[in-house]
Amino acid sequence: MKSITDGDPKKPLNRKDVSGLGQNPASGLLVTHVNRTQDLLRLQADETQPSPRADPQDWLSAHSLKSEKLTLADLIGQSTATLEEGGHAVEKMHFPARILQRFESKLSEAIELYRQRLQWLTENSKKVFGLIRGSRVGLLIGVSAVHGPGKEEFQKDLMSLVDEQLSHKEKLYVLSFGATTSTLWPNPVDVSSSSLQELKLWVTQVQPERGSNLLGALKKTFALKGLNSLVVVLGSCPDQPAEVLCDYIQQSSTGRDLHTHLVTYRCDNQVPPAVLKNLAGAVGGHYHCYTPEAEICTSPDVVQLLAETQKAQRLLGQVHALRCCGGPCEELAAVMEEISTEMTKGPLRGLLPKPPKHEAPLTIEFPNSDTTSAEWLKVNGLKAKKLSLYQVLAPNAFSPVEGFVPILQKMVSSTVHERAMIQFQWHDGTVKNVHVDLPFLHEYQKQLGRAMRTYERRIEWLSLASRRIWGTVCEKRVVVLLDFSAANSMYIIHSQHALRLLLEKQLSNKDAFNVVAFGSAVESWRPGMVSVSHDSLQSAWQWALTLQCQGSRNVLSALRKAVEVDFEDRDKQQSQAIYLFTGGIPDQDVPTLSAYLAEACGGCDLRLNVCLFYAGEPRMDAVPPARYAGRADTATAYRELTRAAGGRFHWFGDTGIFESDDVNAIMSEMEKALNYSQKCALLMSCLKSRSRRDLGGAVVPKEKPETVERRSPPRTLGSAKPAGPSVARMSVREDPDQERRPPLNAVTGRPLGGKAGVPAAAAQPARADPAGRRRKPPLRAAGTSLSLFYTETGNNVGSVYRKYPQGRGVRRASRSIELPRKDTLCSSQEWVANYGLRKLRMELPGRIGPRCAHQGSGQRLAATRYCSAFPSVDVKGTVRHIQWTPRELEAYVTRLKKVLRRYIQRLRWLLSGSRRLFGVILEKRVCILLDTSGSMGPHLPEVKTELILLIWEQLRRHCDSFNLISFSEDLHPWQDTLVETTDAACHEATRWVTHLRAQGSTSILQALRATFRLPEVEGLYLLTDGKPDTSCSLILREVQRLREEREVMLHTISLSGTGRAEVNFLRGLASLTGGRYHCLVGEDPHFRVHGSVDGRDAVLPPFEGDDLRRLAQEITKARSFLWQAQSLRSQLQKNNNTERTKGHSLVEKSSQNGPPTENHH
Repeated sequence: MKSITDGDPKKPLNRKDVSGLGQNPASGLLVTHVNRTQDLLRLQADETQPSPRADPQDWLSAHSLKSEKLTLADLIGQSTATLEEGGHAVEKMHFPARILQRFESKLSEAIELYRQRLQWLTENSKKVFGLIRGSRVGLLIGVSAVHGPGKEEFQKDLMSLVDEQLSHKEKLYVLSFGATTSTLWPNPVDVSSSSLQELKLWVTQVQPERGSNLLGALKKTFALKGLNSLVVVLGSCPDQPAEVLCDYIQQSSTGRDLHTHLVTYRCDNQVPPAVLKNLAGAVGGHYHCYTPEAEICTSPDVVQLLAETQKAQRLLGQVHALRCCGGPCEELAAVMEEISTEMTKGPLRGLLPKPPKHEAPLTIEFPNSDTTSAEWLKVNGLKAKKLSLYQVLAPNAFSPVEGFVPILQKMVSSTVHERAMIQFQWHDGTVKNVHVDLPFLHEYQKQLGRAMRTYERRIEWLSLASRRIWGTVCEKRVVVLLDFSAANSMYIIHSQHALRLLLEKQLSNKDAFNVVAFGSAVESWRPGMVSVSHDSLQSAWQWALTLQCQGSRNVLSALRKAVEVDFEDRDKQQSQAIYLFTGGIPDQDVPTLSAYLAEACGGCDLRLNVCLFYAGEPRMDAVPPARYAGRADTATAYRELTRAAGGRFHWFGDTGIFESDDVNAIMSEMEKALNYSQKCALLMSCLKSRSRRDLGGAVVPKEKPETVERRSPPRTLGSAKPAGPSVARMSVREDPDQERRPPLNAVTGRPLGGKAGVPAAAAQPARADPAGRRRKPPLRAAGTSLSLFYTETGNNVGSVYRKYPQGRGVRRASRSIELPRKDTLCSSQEWVANYGLRKLRMELPGRIGPRCAHQGSGQRLAATRYCSAFPSVDVKGTVRHIQWTPRELEAYVTRLKKVLRRYIQRLRWLLSGSRRLFGVILEKRVCILLDTSGSMGPHLPEVKTELILLIWEQLRRHCDSFNLISFSEDLHPWQDTLVETTDAACHEATRWVTHLRAQGSTSILQALRATFRLPEVEGLYLLTDGKPDTSCSLILREVQRLREEREVMLHTISLSGTGRAEVNFLRGLASLTGGRYHCLVGEDPHFRVHGSVDGRDAVLPPFEGDDLRRLAQEITKARSFLWQAQSLRSQLQKNNNTERTKGHSLVEKSSQNGPPTENHH
């Protein structure tokens, strides 16, 4: 009998290391066969107890396959080569049975070790709060989690945390936060039995509180010294935005050895996991999500351990296949190629975390509501509830009327009533005079508020339970298509759990259903649709538990099965739908699928609803997918399919719902309600502003009205319809040289709708115009005028003398900004030329006037026309005029924010995918030149991954033909000429990339000479990490000569961008041919782009590449204009408030002398 350590130079894995404790005395048991390893490990598990002080990352680093020398390279290193008769060693290696048996034994031991470690990480307090790191811990507890029936359970979990983990620490600091904060101790205290008892007593007395002021709690905690670990337990979404919290934690923890650990309790419907992950990733900490109802926990520690377990299980399968066949290394390669195309089955699935009672029978419920948001809004929408602003204002809205009054011998028009009417733009573009009833509009705003709360509850309802995954299943005949391709093998438990929720919550009230699983092949639960019953739902669930992930993603076959078999009689049935649950791009082209669905669903009540979950980017080190697409392109493809079939699109992930047609419909209605509320508030504000202005103007001493000269009656324009005397008040001007009364302050120059319309002023006499239009009256100086009106008795006419201020001209509304929604394939120079601030006329300096130096006689400022027309502000001690009204300045800020958001979106697009390394491929016929010299060794793995991504993301989609050439001392082309971009060519190119090796020198000149001779090539993309072996000036001269012979664009790509000489050489090489220079951008700048639009701290990194640098310059300019405009807006608001305060003081002073009088005739 041999011990397990016999013949092994390295100490074997020990089950005791699961917890990080020291070695125990040997049990004396001996193992004679690999099958008895499980018995030994089980016995050792009973003898040891895990330690809460073991750090997961350190443990995994010490027990990984690489550190234990259990990789495939280590196994091949133990093989022996055979020699044939010629005496030459061939690539045939034999593995002795003893080596294979020992290697397999170690792998089995490692897998069992990982299984035990995973079980230890997901039990007791570690399952709820994760593993707490550090010895001096600050615990921040959100008391919003302490509410309802879960209060006792939460307190019990906190007690378990104190006993199992916090009792082993050195110091503790505890704080609870809701709307306010409360501390148990003013400063960190030493851990002792008395302090722990005091903490337990405090836990039992914690009371729930609304709100989650996490920022306030962090401010108190960071003021303390001596903590090296910060644990935050959240039960609801923080009151502050994630960006604010992230910036504060980063700034406060700079220079401090402080680890941040974020925990969510009941995270399924309270705290979006996106907030947690973004915060943890930004501050370099850890996160842990826990849901008590389903007892599911998620953390990076568990994910990393599962990935290592999967790697070990896959390698174990390869060794087992080799030991069974006993063949040479060639057979091992065949086994590896076969196994790499399949995801591990059986044991790995058992390692994945499962919800409790995952395989138990279903608990079927009857759904209480199953309507789409579109149908729901037909009953609960603003229009259905008669809450549309235009419906409300219609009874009190009057169109402007113009006509000839015989008794006055003048053309008169209706005007805005001075105290109760406002000009308002209607939904059809016309302008109406609206009577403003303040109490009525106030009640209308209350009704809008109630409607908004109803819509918020609807969105919350759509985001819970099975609706978060599937949306609302409304149809009566349903076929569910489940994506069980190999790419989703790590998410098989999630897919099964999603189906379980659907069967339990939403299918019990349907008429018929069927479930179809698809990978490369299609497997159906039943040959056709069956009636819904308790037994049929249970049977479908038990069948789903037996499914395995395999193959690619053959969506077309699954759709044909559903359409042509399950819905064979679709023309005779109503309310039918296919629900496609998938996680990636289909194997077939989207136009092919769209055409098939449009034909299949046309003329019948059948729809396709897509439920897309994001499962990460496909792995490039394994077999390439049939088709590649990023997350945005995948969503676009399935969105197009749902439009072709008249269905709904639902996109979700582990961070929540990304996009949903049901949610978008409610959000659109909420935006409409918010728009109505803002317009209503503006109407009320304008009326109040008019009343205050009239009251303030009454204190100004009036001059004696001058004698008004009568003008001759105008010529009659045909047979004009006279205005009736039923009009309450219709004022007309007698003096053509006097100015008409200006409109309301809030609508000066344009109605409330935002476009120029009929001015709210009295009509002017018009003369006949050859074009049939009224001539625009010229601007006149201020003066006294006579106004006429009809009295209530007969046709008597009254008159009023009034003094009107100087009028202002009508300004045109700013044109809307049109920016492309999708990113186009062009350089940043071209993109900025088409959509830059200068092209959009959004530059701010052109709107700031010169220095104001208008001085009158003495010390009094002259009341010039320029100074009275435009507001002025103080800019660095100098008074300058702004050629905008405050309202126009506000509109400019809004438009500039919209433009800036689009710029940042473009910058993020340039930093995503293969564009991060290679930039944007512009030409249709390209050749990629890849430096594979010896200095590229450290970078080559990353370059190979990015190059494979480039092939599928850009070359396959946008190029007609391409070629790949690697160069070091010699050239190694993939093909002799350009090859048409097809799926087969991309697969072949991907395999070629995987075999690249780094060695030799850097012969750039030889590579450029060869590629310039390629026929039909339009663009060359040169990727290198440094200077060439030959003279840089020689290469530049040779490229200039080649450029004169052929018009080929050369773009250069640098991997480092650190050496100035290398950068200048590559930049000059690109500019010589009119190309672009690009430099590899790390991961950190991509996150720095996600700053706020108008935040001064969101400074962009100094990009080296031409495209990124040009766009970053435009973003910096836009931010500068935005900061200046906001500063000017603040000054204008301050000036207006000062003038309003002076007006109120004048009103109070004049009230002692009595109201002013008007002269009536």
